[in-house]
Amino acid sequence: MNKIVEMVCIRCPASCTLRVTIKDNSIESVEGALCPRGIEFAKSEISNPVRYVMSVVKVRGGDMPTVSVITRDPVPKDCIWQVMKMLARIEVEAPVEVGDVIIRNVCGTDIIATRRVKKV
Repeated sequence: MNKIVEMVCIRCPASCTLRVTIKDNSIESVEGALCPRGIEFAKSEISNPVRYVMSVVKVRGGDMPTVSVITRDPVPKDCIWQVMKMLARIEVEAPVEVGDVIIRNVCGTDIIATRRVKKV
């Protein structure tokens, strides 16, 4: 028996509505993709869904109270809450530079700063 999964592709602004047919735990077809990225997205979303995680971290002694951060690589969707809980518990000392590693090896990747916070 075939299973049909519908999803919206998030790889580009077109936001294609995809219809994935799965038979015997294998992807049989992907319909609705306007580009190859949609097909790639559907396949990865079914087999191993991942996301970049973006958030903020508290900063002590900075010209801003927080610094924006992102995972260096996408993490499995089931790790998102683990990453968010860890980020909520930490505070870094200013200064912070773009690309600074805030936390190493969270769900297989690093958390890095995406903006500068000067020391005051």
